[in-house]
Amino acid sequence: MDTKHIKISDYNYPLPDERIAKFPLAQRDHSKLLVYKHGQVSEDVFYHLPDYLPSGALMVFNNTKVIQARMHFRKSTGALIEIFLMEPAAPVDYEQIFQTRGHCAWRCMIGNLKKWKEGPLHREFDIKGHQFVLTATRNDTASVHVATGTNFWIDFDWNSDVISFAEILEAIGELPIPPYLNRDTVESDKTTYQTVYSKIKGSVAAPTAGLHFTDDVLKQLDAKGIDREELTLHVGAGTFKPVKSQAIDGHEMHSEYIVVRRSTLEKLVRHECAAIAVGTTSVRTLESLYYIGVKLQANPNATEGQLHVNQWEPYDGGRDGHLVDGITPVQAVHNILDYLDRNQLEALHTSTQIIIAPGYDYKIVKRLVTNFHQPQSTLLLLVSAFVHGDWRTIYDYALAHDFRFLSYGDSSLLIP
Repeated sequence: MDTKHIKISDYNYPLPDERIAKFPLAQRDHSKLLVYKHGQVSEDVFYHLPDYLPSGALMVFNNTKVIQARMHFRKSTGALIEIFLMEPAAPVDYEQIFQTRGHCAWRCMIGNLKKWKEGPLHREFDIKGHQFVLTATRNDTASVHVATGTNFWIDFDWNSDVISFAEILEAIGELPIPPYLNRDTVESDKTTYQTVYSKIKGSVAAPTAGLHFTDDVLKQLDAKGIDREELTLHVGAGTFKPVKSQAIDGHEMHSEYIVVRRSTLEKLVRHECAAIAVGTTSVRTLESLYYIGVKLQANPNATEGQLHVNQWEPYDGGRDGHLVDGITPVQAVHNILDYLDRNQLEALHTSTQIIIAPGYDYKIVKRLVTNFHQPQSTLLLLVSAFVHGDWRTIYDYALAHDFRFLSYGDSSLLIP
């Protein structure tokens, strides 16, 4: 199949605004669950999800945490400027940047850019009764073009060596809910737009398949003998970027930072690299592991940067989404473990731009828990590839049976 020339218009469906869930249900795990199994569709309630999973299976969750990535500054002229944090610039490490004191830099998108030609922006804020000033300065020479547009290098300075950048975001940042909700962020989003197992700060969008899980459902999974593991992919704003080109080869995927611990890789090997993925972010991470392992087979001394998975890597050079040179997923993950051993590392840190679309053969993910995605989106392409093109069966049923769509909507379990 010529994946690059897939027409995105073939992945369209009518989605009336009233079918988009603007707010979540009061009880997360009471959302509807569509079950697609070998072409047959049924429905249930999410808290019954464990009943549909085989005991002893490996289930993988993305433990990223959404940050309050939106900040507003008002110029002396009255113009309101929005700075949207995209990824750390200095230091580049997510964990370190939240602990910085006095100064850090981020690559950012800027709203109302035409009103901020030059000069720093200032914002006063209060933490525990003490007044501080945050200053934002553009460094245009360090700005870069990425899939979502221009990322401007913004230097942040504040008059304290006690207050961390994490505390500043808690004080003045706003949670960036998806643009298609067409509403302002409210206080409840700070809780409802995070998974109950979120831990590692860094995303600007939630891994929404996980929003349905409650502590009760997680306990049920444990009781069923499901082996739960976590990895981290920090979700970028590009997750909402529509495909505007007619064929998908004109669409640029955004790069996302991933972390997978040694213990998770070892668990994958024990489960013969067969996993249930919670959400498309877990899918992109797990499937990227295969191509990272393939790179290490050819170049065991590759650097972290060289392990980055490019968008078309699964399809280029005659690969067509299939196994590469007969390398199995288990061998690929073993190659990553050997790499960690050689470099005395406890976790794999790299990034991925992988696009998963029809023509792709899944290497690791065998079952998928996911929400209902936007028409003509790369996430819908990923789902279509997973169910061998049968996505319309799923979406026609959901539309005909009052399922709620997108981030705060209902859930599905897909078993191809």
